[in-house]
Amino acid sequence: MSKFQPSVPVFRSFNEQATREFYIDFLGFEVEFEHRFEPNTPLYMGISKGQCLLHLSEHHGDSTPGSSVRIDVPDVHEYCRQLNEKHYRHARPGVQHQSWGYDDMSISDPSGNRLVFGTPWS
Repeated sequence: MSKFQPSVPVFRSFNEQATREFYIDFLGFEVEFEHRFEPNTPLYMGISKGQCLLHLSEHHGDSTPGSSVRIDVPDVHEYCRQLNEKHYRHARPGVQHQSWGYDDMSISDPSGNRLVFGTPWS
């Protein structure tokens, strides 16, 4: 049997400019690929940051707005500090100390999807 690979969440997106501003400019992801069937059709885009891969789709039916994903990061406090230094006008994230052994930072994207970045307690 072959090894399973990490899953790749697909988030619905509605506004290409706002989506790029959030994921690329604010969160620091990089574009891996972009696909359109022809000009002026919905965008399907793959992005990454480290080993985290996400797909963002403007196609109806590819995903449900309001989805959520957990992403482990080495130091959520440092990542939060870096994000807040950018003074992004739509988010000022904070870190919450969770009773189940994680420090979490929750941020919603422009389409209402929630990303929870977390670091386990040492």
